[in-house]
Amino acid sequence: MDNQLFPFSPIPERPAITWPGGARVAFYLGLNIEHYQIDKPSTSIFGGTAGLAPDPLNYGWRDYGPRVGIWRLIESLDRHGVRASVLLNSHVCSRYPQIIEAGRERGWAWMAHGRDNSTVQAGMTREEERAYLTEVVDTIEAATGVRPQGWLGPALTETFETPALLAELGLGYTLDWTNDDQPYELNVPGMLSVPYSIEMNDVTLFVSKSYTGPEFLEAVRDQLDQLYADSADSGRVMALCVHPFSVNQPFRHKYLDLALEYIAGHEGVWLATADEIAEAYRAQRGTAGQSAASAAEVAR
Repeated sequence: MDNQLFPFSPIPERPAITWPGGARVAFYLGLNIEHYQIDKPSTSIFGGTAGLAPDPLNYGWRDYGPRVGIWRLIESLDRHGVRASVLLNSHVCSRYPQIIEAGRERGWAWMAHGRDNSTVQAGMTREEERAYLTEVVDTIEAATGVRPQGWLGPALTETFETPALLAELGLGYTLDWTNDDQPYELNVPGMLSVPYSIEMNDVTLFVSKSYTGPEFLEAVRDQLDQLYADSADSGRVMALCVHPFSVNQPFRHKYLDLALEYIAGHEGVWLATADEIAEAYRAQRGTAGQSAASAAEVAR
């Protein structure tokens, strides 16, 4: 079947985007904070044991993130004045409440990222998915005090019903469709796609492509420099997507810190959150981009 969710739109033919303060690139750090079931396979550093239950090798590698890695990351974010855009599994709220409290103190933006990173919606009926998404969104709102406005599916997965169901719940954008350097409207009233990156992503670079720390730093710098050059006539979005169990390993962490220093010190860069980027885009598009609340009304 042909794609019904969004039309083809070549970037040179679009109206220009401007960002607050005259910035040319809107940057956000997509921080994946995830919970994994101990008896299910998931993102792994070694496939040889990934199917075992339990799998101490891979589970322990992932579990380093909430226990150690994220606290190292927080120090860097604070130092460079970057607020995280959190892709949050709702089970994190009860399993790792100290992380939620740290984020609330810092004004992080909270996006729904499923119940855990061992569960996807594939195979759910519309009603099953509606109940699942409702539970996820309501749990995050109760824990953080903020209703999520954005969504990233575990492993960037959706069903054909997901965007419309998210709109019913009052969300306004999804990050799953990693096909652009600018936000754009979906063919679902009130819903946007906001850029996320599966390439500028620590799991892809370190695990899939075996980048070293210096190579990661060079890639981040090259990404920003190219987007800045592209943005001479219309603003761009740069997403740097990280998982604390990967990029915040001790031997890698300093390269992330140097990358954040480069980004924060670069001219023409707006240090934003994904929520702020979506809102700024909506403000420029007027009625073409409805608020999340009005989207929910349309869906009902």
